[in-house]
Amino acid sequence: MIGYLQGKVLSATDKGLVVLTPGGVGYEVAAPTSVLAKVPGRGGDVEMYIHTQVAEKAIDLFGFLEADDLELFRTLISIDKLGPKKALAILSMFDAEHLREIAFREDVTMLSTVPGIGPKSAKQILWHLKDKVKKLSPTTGKRASAASAPQGPQGEYLDTLAGLKGLGYAEDEIRPMILETFEAEPDLDAAGAIRAVLKKINAARS
Repeated sequence: MIGYLQGKVLSATDKGLVVLTPGGVGYEVAAPTSVLAKVPGRGGDVEMYIHTQVAEKAIDLFGFLEADDLELFRTLISIDKLGPKKALAILSMFDAEHLREIAFREDVTMLSTVPGIGPKSAKQILWHLKDKVKKLSPTTGKRASAASAPQGPQGEYLDTLAGLKGLGYAEDEIRPMILETFEAEPDLDAAGAIRAVLKKINAARS
């Protein structure tokens, strides 16, 4: 089974890429669009963690730049009726930390924004995913620092997120600012965090 590939990008599409290894073998690898956006152009060096799926008529490879995302992909496809195609669609929109957070707060509305996943399917996925993501190994380095914020003052974090969304701000815009705010000041309450984030928004727009 192939678990890791290192080589050069031979070609890429909106669904995957071909990795040419030093031995001269080109492997076709499917990947989420979030991964493909970070892959270098033709001839660029790339290293990918691989999930190999063997079927009766095909061997499919799915690639990720982070081991954490590979682990999450495997967690997703372990859920009944959630195959690789839907798992890639989910990971095209949400990174590992964000999906853990969505599962924790059981945010059906947010997961339903993934093409091909309606509210009923999203509810079933989150029901299975919530317990599974707790068992995933924590991220390391810079990504762990960002993830630690909601894992600490969870109630304050979620109240801050809900409050700002209630003011009309999109989650994609405010979430990084909230994480940054709680990382810098983990003892803030929701009201203080909201004020801090609003200052960041105003500063960014001025």
